Amino acid sequence: MFWSRNKSVGATATVPPPAIDPDTIAPSGWHRTREFFWQLPRNLTHWEKVEPKGRKSGPPAIVLPGFMSTDRSTQQLRRALARHGWRVHPWGLGMNKGARAGLLEELEARLDMIGGGNKVMVVGWSLGGLYARELAHRYPDKVRAVATLASPFCGDLKTNNNVRWLYERVAGHDVNEPPFERFEHKPPVPTMAFWSRKDGIVAPHAARGEENHCDCAIEIDTHHMGFAIWRPALSQIMRHMHDFLHEHEGAPPTKGMWRKRDRIRGR
Repeated sequence: MFWSRNKSVGATATVPPPAIDPDTIAPSGWHRTREFFWQLPRNLTHWEKVEPKGRKSGPPAIVLPGFMSTDRSTQQLRRALARHGWRVHPWGLGMNKGARAGLLEELEARLDMIGGGNKVMVVGWSLGGLYARELAHRYPDKVRAVATLASPFCGDLKTNNNVRWLYERVAGHDVNEPPFERFEHKPPVPTMAFWSRKDGIVAPHAARGEENHCDCAIEIDTHHMGFAIWRPALSQIMRHMHDFLHEHEGAPPTKGMWRKRDRIRGR
């Protein structure tokens, strides 16, 4: 039998399905496994006491950890902020087991304690970035700016990351139905998003969003875990944060290390 190349009379033309943007698809399970083994030896080397870092006169900042992580996982990130002039604090709420009732109110109390009447720079890694954005929506008078690192704040959380099944089992609720209202548009404070095509957990589009989701989205060449612990990536993030806030505020956000960098550059 030979297949005819001519369409039969009255046959319905087949419409090809719309193309899927690969940036909107969650990374595979293999990438998730790679992230775990990439992070493990780096985390085991950082077990010092969890406490505020940086000089006491520095502007206040807080770092919110990712899902199933604690303040120990953000030691390197907080060290980097401290090296560049910030007085940076851990979130102090134990392991991040997902959104829960009363969480944002507890974080508001942390902002009050840390800020002492001043606005606080809020940096959130992965799931912590979603909390950072929600804090800025609800308490813009207490948040100086928001920086999200590999945070899936855009789109359907069921399809833009590969840990949804674990999140729902641990947190006890649908990933798209947290126990508080979720805002996807840009918070009313300066907001920047760091993302990566190498991210093994979150789809690139989810972490950078659309133009109306943040003021600035910057690609960093690292893995999901690298946003919190890999020093070359952290150096890039610190530089971009400094320049971003300088542009929005009209003055350098911190002093010290950046003066040395500017002298080296001949500024």
